[in-house]
Amino acid sequence: MDLSSIARNGLGLLGCGKMGSALLAGWLDNGVAPGDVWVVDPAPSDWLRGTGVNINHGMPTGPAIVVVAVKPQMMGAALPALQAMGNADTVFLSIAAGTKIAMFEKVLGAKTPIVRAMPNTPAAIGKGISAIIGNAHVSAAQLTLAQALMAAVGRVVRLDNEAQIDAVTAVSGSGPAYVFHLIEAMAEAGAQMGLPGDLATDLAIETVAGAGALAAARNDTPGQLRVNVTSPAGTTAAALDVLMDDARGLVPLMTRAMQAAKRRSEELS
Repeated sequence: MDLSSIARNGLGLLGCGKMGSALLAGWLDNGVAPGDVWVVDPAPSDWLRGTGVNINHGMPTGPAIVVVAVKPQMMGAALPALQAMGNADTVFLSIAAGTKIAMFEKVLGAKTPIVRAMPNTPAAIGKGISAIIGNAHVSAAQLTLAQALMAAVGRVVRLDNEAQIDAVTAVSGSGPAYVFHLIEAMAEAGAQMGLPGDLATDLAIETVAGAGALAAARNDTPGQLRVNVTSPAGTTAAALDVLMDDARGLVPLMTRAMQAAKRRSEELS
C-alpha cells in the first residue's frame, strides 16, 4: 500500500522515542511527505528536528491516523489532549505496552476506532514483527491502513482477540532479549573453553544471525533445520542431548520464562 496516500489525510505521532523514531523513519523512507506528519514530543531529538515534519504544532485535522507511542506511564497525561478527535473517523494506533483498548475507549470515547499493536525492537532496523488487533469500530479498510503503517518496520500479523497480546508480548515482544542472552551465554561458554572473548562473541552473533536468516527463508521448519545439521552421535547431537532434556532442557526453561513474561504483561494491563 502507498503510505504517501495514507498520510495525505493526516498522520499524527504522539511520542517519538526509539520505537516512534523507527516508525517515522520507515514512513519517510516509504514515501510519506514530511509535511503530512505531525509529531508531538516534549523533547524533540536533533534527528527529529532534521526530518522536516511538523513538531509540536498539534495534530492533523479531519479523518487522520494518530499513532500513540508514548510510554504507558505517560499515557494518563498525554491522551486527554486528543479527546476532541475521539468518537469520529480518526483512527488511533497504539504501540504502548500494557495499555488495553478499553482504556483508550474510556478516555477518547466508546465509539473511537482503536488499533492496538505489539512491535518489537528489531523494528529499529526494519526487521521487526508486529501483531495488531482492532476494536469493533475499526473497519477492514482502517485495519489495513494500520497494518501498512506498522509494515514500514517489519512484518505484521493480525490477532483474533486482544487477550492474545499478552502471549505475543512473551514470544516476540520480549523475545529479542532472550536471543541476546543466548548470544551472551554462547560467548561466555566459548570463552570458558579457551576462545578470546571478542572472538567468542563474534562467533555467537554471526551464528545466531545466520541461523535466524536460514529459518526466515522458510524452506524448512525450524525442527527440520535442526535435524539437517545434526549428525547421529556427532558433536551437535551431544549438545542437543543436554538442550532437549525433558526436565531440564531448553523447552521447559523457555516455557517457564515466557509464562513469567505473560503473567507480568497481564499484571501491567
